[in-house]
Amino acid sequence: MKKLITTLTNIWKIEDLRNRILNTLLFLLIYRVGCHVVLPGVNPEALVVNRGDGGNDIMDLINMFAGGSFSRAAIFALGVMPYISASIVVQLLGIAVPSFQKMQKEGESGRKKMNQITRYLTLAITLVQAFAYVRTQIGPEAKTLADPMFTILTAIVLTAGTLFVMWLGERITDKGIGNGISLIIMSGIIAQLPAGISAEWASRMSPSGGGPIPLLLEFVALFFVVIFTIMVVQGVRKIPVQYAKKIVGNKQVGGVRQYIPLKVNAAGVMPIIFAQAIMFLPMSLSQFFPNVQSEFLTSLSNYTSVTYNVVFALLIIAFTFFYTAIMVNPQQMSEDMKKNGGFIPGVKPGYETNLYIDNVISHITFPGAIFIAIIAIMPAIASLFGVNNQFAHFFGGTSLLILVGVVLDTLQQIESHLLMRHYDGLMKTGRVKGRSSATVEGIDQSAI
Repeated sequence: MKKLITTLTNIWKIEDLRNRILNTLLFLLIYRVGCHVVLPGVNPEALVVNRGDGGNDIMDLINMFAGGSFSRAAIFALGVMPYISASIVVQLLGIAVPSFQKMQKEGESGRKKMNQITRYLTLAITLVQAFAYVRTQIGPEAKTLADPMFTILTAIVLTAGTLFVMWLGERITDKGIGNGISLIIMSGIIAQLPAGISAEWASRMSPSGGGPIPLLLEFVALFFVVIFTIMVVQGVRKIPVQYAKKIVGNKQVGGVRQYIPLKVNAAGVMPIIFAQAIMFLPMSLSQFFPNVQSEFLTSLSNYTSVTYNVVFALLIIAFTFFYTAIMVNPQQMSEDMKKNGGFIPGVKPGYETNLYIDNVISHITFPGAIFIAIIAIMPAIASLFGVNNQFAHFFGGTSLLILVGVVLDTLQQIESHLLMRHYDGLMKTGRVKGRSSATVEGIDQSAI
C-alpha cells in the first residue's frame, strides 16, 4: 500500500504527466456524456420499450463496443467503428496498391496523406452506416419527426458525432496519455461492466440462481482468464542478433548482442475482428432473405452453438496466419540486419536468415492462433455454464484483448514518464511491457 501511495505521489509531482492524465480523463468524460445524449427527433421512452428485450446477442456485442450509445440512439451511436473500418481498409491498400506503398515509405509527409485519406473514407463509411442505422434500428414509434427529414437530420448528426469522437481520440493521443482511439473503445467496454455485474448478481441471487458461491467462482475464473490473456499478449520469442565490431575513428562500435522480439500474438485483435465480420454475414442473410432458412444458417446466427464456435475458431486461426504474414516481413528484417552488420549466431546472413526467421514465426504463430481462438470462444463457454450474456462478454473475445492491451500500453507510458525523471517504476521488479508497435485496433499507431 505504501508503494502504491508513493507511486501516485510521484505521478502527481510530474506536471507534464499530471496534465496529460487529467486531459485524458476530461476527454473521456466528454465522450461518456455524449453517449447519453439522444438523437434529435427520437423519443427515448419509446426506444427503450422497442429495444428492451436484449435478445439479439450480436447487437448486444456491437452496443458494448459503442459504450451503450448504440441501444440509446445517442449522438455517438456509431462510435469509432467507422474510423477503425477505414483504417483497416487503408492499411490493406498499403499492402496491395503500389501508390499507397509509396506513400508509406515517404515518412511523415506520407503518413499525413494516409491519415487524410483515412478521414475522408471514415466520412463516407459513416454516412452509409448512419442511414442504415436509422432505417433498421429506430422503430417508427420512436420517431417524433416525419421522414425524410428525420432520416437526413439523424444521419448528419450521427456522422458529426463519429467525426467528433475521432477528433477526441486524436486529442487524447496528442495531449493525453496512451492511444486515444484505444482508450475510447476501452472506456465504452468498461462502462458496460457495472451493468454486466449487476445483471449477473441479480441472476445468481434469484431463487434458482445458486447463490453467492457460483458468483465467487465466476470472478475467480475471470481472474485466471485475464492472467491467461496477459500471458498471450505479452508472450515473445527472442532471436539473438550479434553485430560485428567496427572501428569508427578512435572508438569501437558494435560487437554487442541484441534480440529481435517476435510476439506470439503479432496479429493482435485483428483476426477476431475479421472473423467476427465474416460471422455477421449469416445473420445479415437471414434478415434480407427471411424465406431462406436452414439449420446450418440458424446455428451460425447463435454464438453459443457448437457450429458457430468451431467455424469462428477456424476463421481466427486462418486470419492469424494471414495477418501475421502481412505485418511481419522476414525478408525485410534479414535485409535490414545485413545492412547494419548484424547476424544470427549459427545462421548465414541473407536468404538463410530469412528462412530461419520465417520458420520461427511459423512455429510461434500456431500456438498463438490457438490461444486467440480459445480466448475468442470463452464468452460462449461462459454462457453455457450459466453466466449472464452481459457479463459473459468480459470472459474473452475482442473486449478482453482490448482491455488488457490498452491497460498495459497506458501503464507502460506512465512508467516511461516516471523512469525518464528518475523515479521508481510502477512495479518493484520488472518493467511493464506494452504492445509497442501493435495497437488495440491493429492499425498503424502505437497504443488499440
